[in-house]
Amino acid sequence: MNIAPLLLYVAASIGYGWHFMKRSSRGGRTATSFLVAATLVHTFIIGMQTTEIGHLPLVGTTGALSVFVWLSSIAYLYTETTSNERSMGVFIAPLLVALQIIPTISRYEVAVRPPVLESPWFVLHISSLLFAYASFSVACVIGITYMLLFKELKARHVGFFYNRLPSLQILDVMNMRAITIGWLFLTIGVIVGGVWALQAQAEFDDPRVQAMSVLDPKIFIALLCWVVYSFELYARRSVGWTGWRTAKFSIIGFAIVLLNFLPVGYFLTRTHNF
Repeated sequence: MNIAPLLLYVAASIGYGWHFMKRSSRGGRTATSFLVAATLVHTFIIGMQTTEIGHLPLVGTTGALSVFVWLSSIAYLYTETTSNERSMGVFIAPLLVALQIIPTISRYEVAVRPPVLESPWFVLHISSLLFAYASFSVACVIGITYMLLFKELKARHVGFFYNRLPSLQILDVMNMRAITIGWLFLTIGVIVGGVWALQAQAEFDDPRVQAMSVLDPKIFIALLCWVVYSFELYARRSVGWTGWRTAKFSIIGFAIVLLNFLPVGYFLTRTHNF
């Protein structure tokens, strides 16, 4: 069953690629249908896992990664629906495929969370961060499309991207909207995570909990993400940064997010590996 969402995400990727290359409205509608189907099947699987263990499958990096893919798909579909623009699907769908491969091939077993993770603070912490990261993934895709179109216009050689992407102004507005939403949930996640860590350290002797500090790679990089996106918002509102500068920061910020999810989440952290 776990392979079904992956196959549907692959089908959506092919559909968005066809839509982007051929500017086919039929191909675009088909791609969206596949992505909606993938999201619904993924929702069903996560729902079954939640019913089985009594809580969202957020324990462990692999489970959190699967939920992140699901939330990213929802965030993109919302963006596509509200903007009536499918061209960015060619960038987001392959990312969903690449990330969903990990939960699919790992055949992970959904773990029952230990007592230290049964706090509602933990659920709010993880849910907020994953929603923030999903928003940042959409912002990254928008940033990439902005850079591609900006480069083409700067070279005064309009054509491929100019005929397939929204205007720079629309992309800039969409990018900042996604960043603002992501920053809000990231801030909530960081604050709630700090409250939960202090509470857990006072109540549990688990060495992983007691070792939590800003020096832990996963915590440090999460704080670094907050600094990067906070600076991006500050620079836009106070310094007047727009366009390619904010697009570049959106790409850099999400690269840090992926760093935290994959190499750090699997290999480098000693406290966030419950």
